[in-house]
This record gives sequence, C-alpha cells and structure tokens, in this order.
Amino acid sequence: MTGRTLTMRAFLIAITSLVLTVASLAVTSTAAEPDPSSTRTIVVGGDRDYPPYEFLDQNGRPSGFNVELTRAIAEVMGMRVEFRLGGWSEMRRALQDGSVDVLEGMSHSEERGTEVDFSLPHSMVNHAIFARRDSPPANSLADLAGRSVAVHRGGIMHDYLVRSGFTGRIELTPTPADALRMVAAGKTDYAIVAIVPGMYLIRELKLSNVFPAVRNVATHRYGYAVKKGNDELLSRFNEGMAILRKNGQYDALYNKWLGVLEPDRINWTTVIKYGAIVVVPLVLLLGTFALWSRTLHRQVALRTGDLTREIAERKHAEEELRLNQQQLVQADKMAALGVLVSGVAHEINNPTGLILLDLPLLKRAHRDTAAILNQHYQSEGDFLLGGVPYSEMSTEIPRMLDEMQEGAQRIKRIVNDLKDFARRDDAGDKMLVDLNEVIRTALRLVEPTIRRATNRCQVELDEELPKVWGNAQRIEQVVVNLVLNACQALPDADRGVMISTRYNRSTDNAIVVVRDEGVGIAPENLSRLTDPFFTTKRDSGGTGLGLSVSAGIVKEHGGQLSFDSILGLGSSVTFSLPVATKEGTA
Repeated sequence: MTGRTLTMRAFLIAITSLVLTVASLAVTSTAAEPDPSSTRTIVVGGDRDYPPYEFLDQNGRPSGFNVELTRAIAEVMGMRVEFRLGGWSEMRRALQDGSVDVLEGMSHSEERGTEVDFSLPHSMVNHAIFARRDSPPANSLADLAGRSVAVHRGGIMHDYLVRSGFTGRIELTPTPADALRMVAAGKTDYAIVAIVPGMYLIRELKLSNVFPAVRNVATHRYGYAVKKGNDELLSRFNEGMAILRKNGQYDALYNKWLGVLEPDRINWTTVIKYGAIVVVPLVLLLGTFALWSRTLHRQVALRTGDLTREIAERKHAEEELRLNQQQLVQADKMAALGVLVSGVAHEINNPTGLILLDLPLLKRAHRDTAAILNQHYQSEGDFLLGGVPYSEMSTEIPRMLDEMQEGAQRIKRIVNDLKDFARRDDAGDKMLVDLNEVIRTALRLVEPTIRRATNRCQVELDEELPKVWGNAQRIEQVVVNLVLNACQALPDADRGVMISTRYNRSTDNAIVVVRDEGVGIAPENLSRLTDPFFTTKRDSGGTGLGLSVSAGIVKEHGGQLSFDSILGLGSSVTFSLPVATKEGTA
C-alpha cells in the first residue's frame, strides 16, 4: 500500500510540473488578452558602482549600458520601468524580498540559478587579473595561491573563489573601484575585476600603475534575472531583447558603451592614401598653371576638367566601397545571429523532445491507473486527487495530457521554422519552391508580431499557384521583411494587413502581394525604398537594410519588387518570380 501511494504521488508531481511548464509557454504564445505587467511600473534593480554597465552618474541619475538597454526594451514592449540602483548585495536581497522585480545585470552560475531565473544573456563578461607593475608575475588563477586578492563582495568571482577553495587571502570590497584602488595603493597583490569595468575605472580614476596582467581568467554569461518562477516578466524581457537585436538598437548601445575604450591608432596607410588623393592633383594643377602660358588656357581648362572628373569618380568609388563594407559588416552580424538562433533552437528542442517522449508514457500510465481509480471511486465514493474531486479529474487529466502534447508539438514546429530561417544560405542550393508553403512558414514565424499589430490579418493564397525555382529560406526572408514592415506601418490594431498570391499567365510569373492599411509612404521616398541604409524609421531603430536585402534576393531569383502607396491610407508591396519551366529552371 505504501509503494502504491508513493507511485501515485510521483505521478501527480510529474503531471503538475508538466501542466505548469506548458501553461507558462501558452501564456507567452497567447496575445488575445492584454498583459497585466504592462499596466504597472516594473522596478528594475542594479549596481550603482559597476560602470560602464550600470552606475549613478555625477548627477545621481542611473546610467550605463544596462540602463539604456532596459529603457529600449521597455519602449518596444510598452512597459513602464523605475530604476533603483544600490549596493550589489543589497540589490540581490531586494530581488528576493520583492522590493525590485528584476535585476538588469547578473552573471549566470548554477548556484545562483537555484534562487533566480535568468534571461537569455545580453553580454559575455570576461574577468581579468589586475596587478601593479611591481606585483609578482601571474599567468592564471593558480599563480595567485598564497597571495592577497581583492574582489567585489557578492560578485560572481567572489562566489567562484569560495566555491573553488582558493587558498590565498580574499579581501572583499564594496565596489570594483575599491578593489582596484587597493591594488594601486599596495594593500593587496592583485584584484579580479571584469575587464571592461576594470579598464573603464582605470581610465576614470587615473590608476596609471595598475594594468591587466591576465585578460581572461573566467567568462560568464550576463543578463537579466528575476525571482524564481517569474516566467511572464522574463519572457517579456527576452522578447524585447530579440527585437532590439533585430532592429539594430542593441548593436548601437553595445558599441556606445562596451566598444574599445582606447582610441584606434592612426592608420598611416589610410592617411597617405587620402592625402595623395588631395595633394597630388593639387600639386599637378598648380604646376600646370605655373608652366603653361596664357596661350594654353584652353588646354588648362581641359586638363582641369579631366582632373575634376577623376576626383569625382574616385569619390564615387570610395562611397561605393564604404557602402559595401557596411553591408559586409551587417551580413557578418546576421550570420552570427543565425548561429545564435540555431543554438537557442537546439537548446529548446532538447526539453521539448523530452516532453514529447515522456507524454505518451504518462498517457499509457494514466490509462492503466484509471481502472483502479474508477474502482476505488465506485466503492468508496468521490475523493480528492491533486486537490480536485476525482469525478472532475477523471475527464480533465486526459484533456490536459492531450493539450500538453499539442503544445509541445507546436513548440517543436515553431523551433523548426526558426532553424530553417536561421540556416546559412547556399547560393547554389535552389530547388522547386511552393510559394504558398513559404508564406505559411513565414507567417508562423511572425505570428506574435501580427497579433500585437492588428486584429485583421487576411491571407488569400492561390492553391493552383505554380512552383518557382529558388531558395526557400531566402524567399521566406523577403516575406518576413515585408510583413514586419506592414505591421510596423499600422497606427492601431483596427487597421489590417493582407497577404495574397496569384498566377499571372500573361507574364508566366507567380505574384505575391503584401498590403497594409497603415500610414503610407511619402511620394518622394518611394524611389529610394530599396537604397541601402535609407529608412524612414531611424528614430525607432530602423537600419534601412531590410528592403535593400529583399530587393537583392528577388533580383537574384530573376524577379521584380515594386511599391505603391497613398499617404495616410496604406501601402502595397508586390514581388513577382518566374515560375519553373518543365526543364526545372526558371
């Protein structure tokens, strides 16, 4: 009887944990009702002495990378936030007692994971060993054995040294700045501080006798932290951070606060190159005027004209080179983002796979125990199961198990769509593509954005649309960009977005139209929409690359991209692709 009771308890615990997991996922994927967290002020805690990540400036106002990142997330997610910066140990206690809702910067560790839940990391923090010029040589943490080391009280390296059984003398300081001051004053042999704050503080405090002896002794993921179980708030910060990475705001903030602290060295090759462009034509022009007589004015004018055209051509070539370099940098960032998305998708797939693997076993276990429970119910009457009468649970448990299985399968489908979207493109990887299926996949990817932007999204697909020859992922990228632009153009949720396909037999083209009832585009801007880095949404983080990249993809597939808009009434974007011939090419 005792063994059967323990088995039943284990079964109920497993069912309860799975219900909570799927329920939390369902909350993040359902946007029909307004989020209660958007109607109250979220208190954001942080360290007042951890520049350049977070600190109080000379006027006592919160500042730094974490603060501006939080403000940007709050803006795109429609949240109200209040900053409360103090001592680090004090802020950790404030999170646990509910005085603050979220910490905007906390390094990940397994121990901390037992008391808080972490967001996806927004930074990677490398810790360094700082020393004086006369400090004993050190190449690793092992070389610090028997030495005195200053570390920030309650910081990740404090936890790490205690956990690893460090044999030296640990000097705890209220702030990282105090740790560096102790080293500079000769009170300790070394200090272990994150490399970016360390270099920032050395510069600001003018600690000229302190330098990073070892630049990387430990690397930790660094992101937002909420009290254990606050999945709803955590998901909002994760979603906001993903939007900022996509629209370029994250990169701008990162470069502003966490870029190279020292100015770049002068590149003399560049100086000589641009100096030659200006000086050499000027010397030639002056020499020509000095040597030629008044009878050669016409020849001088012709030569001057040639030089002017040459300079103009060189400037044009330099401008094209600059634009190409910027596009290459952006392409590299997108490739890195694709790798990150693939990794996150893989991490999500692992627990989802376990859920899908275990649910059938739980369903069989429930069927096997149902007869015993029904017999007990018939003989003894109704009883509580999980705090609910068995007469209700007998029908609810199968329904909950089915819903959990459907939810897990939906997660797996969305993750697979993300992996397909982030997969590295191969220019030669072309095949017969069903445009309707590409559009359905793209709409699944941007479904949360569509639900937030509009109450009316109409999709009309021509089921007899011929297939085209191309790369499905790249065409899907075009559809995603166009739908996102349409959603961003809507002033309120009562305006709609329409996506349709049709076959133009006269031109033998497959046509895709994305139309919105948004604010429209000014006539003078229509011709510049596909220019690289041209955007009318600069203030909201637009980079001006989405339509440029989309136009390039459509052109690579032998198609055309066109725009039509009426200011104040909406816009329509149409792209056409040649259908595949019987020989299998476009």
